[in-house]
Amino acid sequence: MAEDKKTHWDDPNLQEAREHFKTAREAFRKSAEAWMPPAFLENRRKMRKEMLLGLRSLIDTAIELTEKHEKTA
Repeated sequence: MAEDKKTHWDDPNLQEAREHFKTAREAFRKSAEAWMPPAFLENRRKMRKEMLLGLRSLIDTAIELTEKHEKTA
Protein backbone atom coordinates (compact mmCIF):
# COMPACT_ATOMS: atom_id res chain seq x y z
CA MET A 1 0.00 0.00 0.00
CA ALA A 2 1.20 3.44 -0.82
CA GLU A 3 1.46 5.83 2.07
CA ASP A 4 -0.37 9.10 1.86
CA LYS A 5 2.31 11.71 1.36
CA LYS A 6 1.58 15.03 2.94
CA THR A 7 3.41 18.13 1.90
CA HIS A 8 3.66 21.53 3.48
CA TRP A 9 0.92 22.62 1.03
CA ASP A 10 -1.52 20.45 3.00
CA ASP A 11 -1.10 22.64 6.10
CA PRO A 12 -4.50 24.28 6.81
CA ASN A 13 -2.83 27.51 7.92
CA LEU A 14 -0.94 27.74 4.65
CA GLN A 15 -4.08 27.00 2.65
CA GLU A 16 -5.90 29.75 4.54
CA ALA A 17 -3.07 32.20 3.84
CA ARG A 18 -3.14 31.32 0.14
CA GLU A 19 -6.89 31.99 0.02
CA HIS A 20 -6.37 35.40 1.65
CA PHE A 21 -3.68 36.26 -0.90
CA LYS A 22 -5.94 35.17 -3.78
CA THR A 23 -8.76 37.34 -2.46
CA ALA A 24 -6.41 40.30 -1.98
CA ARG A 25 -5.06 39.88 -5.52
CA GLU A 26 -8.56 39.88 -6.98
CA ALA A 27 -9.53 42.97 -4.98
CA PHE A 28 -6.36 44.77 -6.06
CA ARG A 29 -7.00 43.89 -9.70
CA LYS A 30 -10.57 45.16 -9.51
CA SER A 31 -9.52 48.41 -7.82
CA ALA A 32 -6.78 48.97 -10.42
CA GLU A 33 -9.24 48.37 -13.25
CA ALA A 34 -11.69 50.82 -11.68
CA TRP A 35 -9.35 53.76 -12.32
CA MET A 36 -8.32 52.65 -15.80
CA PRO A 37 -10.26 54.00 -18.76
CA PRO A 38 -12.49 51.42 -20.48
CA ALA A 39 -10.64 51.97 -23.77
CA PHE A 40 -7.38 50.96 -22.09
CA LEU A 41 -8.93 47.79 -20.70
CA GLU A 42 -10.34 46.89 -24.12
CA ASN A 43 -6.97 47.50 -25.75
CA ARG A 44 -5.29 45.36 -23.09
CA ARG A 45 -7.70 42.50 -23.81
CA LYS A 46 -7.01 42.76 -27.55
CA MET A 47 -3.26 42.81 -26.90
CA ARG A 48 -3.50 39.73 -24.69
CA LYS A 49 -5.47 37.91 -27.40
CA GLU A 50 -2.89 38.82 -30.05
CA MET A 51 -0.06 37.62 -27.82
CA LEU A 52 -1.84 34.31 -27.26
CA LEU A 53 -2.53 33.91 -30.98
CA GLY A 54 1.15 34.56 -31.67
CA LEU A 55 2.14 31.92 -29.13
CA ARG A 56 -0.33 29.51 -30.71
CA SER A 57 1.30 30.08 -34.10
CA LEU A 58 4.75 29.43 -32.64
CA ILE A 59 3.57 26.23 -30.99
CA ASP A 60 1.81 25.03 -34.15
CA THR A 61 4.98 25.68 -36.17
CA ALA A 62 7.11 23.83 -33.62
CA ILE A 63 4.72 20.86 -33.77
CA GLU A 64 4.79 20.83 -37.56
CA LEU A 65 8.60 20.93 -37.63
CA THR A 66 8.78 18.14 -35.06
CA GLU A 67 6.38 15.99 -37.07
CA LYS A 68 8.31 16.71 -40.27
CA HIS A 69 11.56 15.72 -38.54
CA GLU A 70 9.97 12.50 -37.22
CA LYS A 71 8.87 11.51 -40.73
CA THR A 72 12.38 11.97 -42.15
CA ALA A 73 14.08 10.10 -39.31
